[in-house]
Amino acid sequence: LPHFSDFTEMMRALGYPRLISLENFHTPNFMLVSEVLLWLVKRYEPQSDIPGDVETEQDRVFFIKAVAQFMATKAHIKLNTKKLYQADGYAVKELLKVTSVLYGAMNTQGGEPAHLPDEDSTKFKFDLGSKIADLKAARQLASEITSKGAVLYDLLGKEVELREARTESIARPLEINEAEKVMKIAINNVLGEVQKTKDMLNNVALDEANLEAKIEKRKLELERSQKRLQTLQSVRPAFMDEYEKIEEQLQKQYSTYLEKFRNLTYMEQLLDDHRRAEQEMFE
Repeated sequence: LPHFSDFTEMMRALGYPRLISLENFHTPNFMLVSEVLLWLVKRYEPQSDIPGDVETEQDRVFFIKAVAQFMATKAHIKLNTKKLYQADGYAVKELLKVTSVLYGAMNTQGGEPAHLPDEDSTKFKFDLGSKIADLKAARQLASEITSKGAVLYDLLGKEVELREARTESIARPLEINEAEKVMKIAINNVLGEVQKTKDMLNNVALDEANLEAKIEKRKLELERSQKRLQTLQSVRPAFMDEYEKIEEQLQKQYSTYLEKFRNLTYMEQLLDDHRRAEQEMFE
């Protein structure tokens, strides 16, 4: 069949890793059709999430519907789900619709066919996303053209009234004194804005000078504080010797206190034991 030879040539050019012959479709071969469909979907959009499970009849129906919906929304290709489900020669005609688009995109971009045996290395990387982006841009431009045309139509509808006003304004004699007065007012306004801008620039320069003076003052204060700190750290207080002597005596007194406290605690424990023994003897 002519369309079948076109299909096999296009699949080979797109880099499909397996050879497809006419004998594969003499009898319904749903596994091959589903494999080809999934491969074409992945070539069109590698990030697609269409499941490839086709073990049961329900899974096959869901798979065919998902692929048809994907091609209709993403590539605007309408597929006959019944012919795809038959998985015979009629399904090849439906597959040819998708391969024709991909093959045309490859030829448009000057792509080369892949002939490597590994499927991962034979992925043909063509960019249909750019064409979709161009289509969206074209649609947006078409909508803008429509809206601009409507606005232009409304403006042209007011041309009759505007023409009269324009003709009247042109025919009116130009008063030099009035024009000169208006020009002087405009010039004075511009000069006023220029003067305001100059004043703002002068204020900025003044503020900058004040900030630099404050920063320099803070730096000097910081240097004085650091020198004072270094002086205080290097000078030993006059009462430090007496403080250390008293601290040593306090340490000795504390040691004596601990010893007496332990002895007192021990004696109290002995007294409690003696009283307890007397009480037991009395009882």
